[in-house]
Amino acid sequence: MTAAGNLKRGEFILYQNDIWQLLKTEFYSPGKGAALMRTKMRSVSSGKAMDYTYKSQEDVETVQVSSIEMQYLYKDAEHAFFMDQHTYEQISIPLDIIGDIIAFFKEGEAMFVYIYNDKPLSIRPPASVKLKIIQAEDAAKGDTVSNAKKEAIVETGAKVLVPLFIKVGETISINPETGEYTGRV
Repeated sequence: MTAAGNLKRGEFILYQNDIWQLLKTEFYSPGKGAALMRTKMRSVSSGKAMDYTYKSQEDVETVQVSSIEMQYLYKDAEHAFFMDQHTYEQISIPLDIIGDIIAFFKEGEAMFVYIYNDKPLSIRPPASVKLKIIQAEDAAKGDTVSNAKKEAIVETGAKVLVPLFIKVGETISINPETGEYTGRV
């Protein structure tokens, strides 16, 4: 048990007999009355996301999970498959649990998988991924509007908004959680 005021993004909690991962936490003090902790959380069994507000002193049952580095193998229509590089054991996680970030992962990349009672819950995506641009329009000559963006397609097939100066063949860094361009590599 921990006080709701101490909850952090990424933690797992028990709520209504289900395990939920905290996607966002925001401490809120209204000025009058008790302080609150606003959370956005996602069920690891259904993928459903919801907002919930706790009183900051309210007890919340946290779930201790382990994270194991695994290799991303491939995905099908419903699951993503990972392999433990030490035991060669393969596991699958439903795509609705992982979310849209799967579009930024290359086969063979290492990432951490959260495990609870030998059951995979979710993944911890890297802070950034490096992907090559395979398709992008050329910028029009003289187009110097600051912060102007164009759509580009990276090697995994995902679409990303990039600055006009980025060309096909360049490798860029992307935040997989937001899908935003973060820089050239």
